[in-house]
Amino acid sequence: MKFSAILFSFILIATSCKNDDPSQKLTLPSNLVLNATISSDGTGKVIFTATADKANFYTVFFGENPTETGEKTTDGSATHAYATAGSYTVRAQAHVTQTEFITETKTITITIVLSENVIIPTTGATSPLTYAGKTLAWQDEFDGTSLNLSNWKYELGNNNGWGNNETQYYRQENAQVKNGYLIITAKKETYNGYNYTSSRIVTSGLKSFKYGRVDIRAANPKGQGIWPAFWMLGSNIQTTPWPACGEIDIMEMIGGQGREKTVFGTAHWDNNGAYASFSANKSLASGILADEFHVYSIAWTSNSIIWYLDNVQYHSVDITPSALSEFQKEFFFIFNVAVGGTLPGDPDKTTLFPQNLIVDYIRVFQ
Repeated sequence: MKFSAILFSFILIATSCKNDDPSQKLTLPSNLVLNATISSDGTGKVIFTATADKANFYTVFFGENPTETGEKTTDGSATHAYATAGSYTVRAQAHVTQTEFITETKTITITIVLSENVIIPTTGATSPLTYAGKTLAWQDEFDGTSLNLSNWKYELGNNNGWGNNETQYYRQENAQVKNGYLIITAKKETYNGYNYTSSRIVTSGLKSFKYGRVDIRAANPKGQGIWPAFWMLGSNIQTTPWPACGEIDIMEMIGGQGREKTVFGTAHWDNNGAYASFSANKSLASGILADEFHVYSIAWTSNSIIWYLDNVQYHSVDITPSALSEFQKEFFFIFNVAVGGTLPGDPDKTTLFPQNLIVDYIRVFQ
């Protein structure tokens, strides 16, 4: 009996030691497959399904934030709604324990369709958040749910064609801020006696600047008679009428007739009592400006204004002569989409409505 008890104790101790042996390795899951079903309605919703052999649970990381904790799921299913268009690398982990797992990744491309079939491009140029020797003086990333009225106000109506024989009526309702974008929509609709509506927003009286690097990332509309612009006017326009107040056109696109691949940059001023302007343009090697996002920029100093498309210079003007003194003062911003008018002509049967100017951000560095 004494020998049997000793033998049993030895077997028990040996078994216990074997179970505590750190050299024993767990069997990892295998054959991990990650599938993604992207909703076709443009909402950004994606259903993910991860499967693997011998997995106890899964963790799915959606690729929007490098510090995200991931979603734990026992059956490998997870649903996520992306707010912004673009490409995302999704990562799935198949676990046997919290720290023992295998990994699979998958890259997906999300297209966001907002109200009135606004399709947000998923590709295009970007610009940095810093420049050597400059600080970010002001920005609007359009991250809210409505236009920031501390930065912008609406200019409404037709105002006798705004000096360009334009045919649209500007309304507040044609500008929306959603999913991180400002969208200005030109519509074919009858309102107050006009056949088209659109929006025009300005920073007059709220934000004005003298000198700096300005970057605006946007995707243009298209079509005969469509005329989007990002531009600036001298803040003294109420006391010093145009053109003596000065005008800087950061971007104009004249829709129709093969012109939608070309951006125009222009300075307007009063040259000793006579109107003067200096303009240049740059065209894409392929495609049109509506296909994807582009960055429209100026670099404005006391010596010159330089225009860029996707950080490639295409125009400059020397503003040191006294006749160009307008450009040594503060200016405010204007964003608008005109319809018809002097430059583009009227829409025709080829013009599709609605048309959208989609703005990702504006940044001013000084």
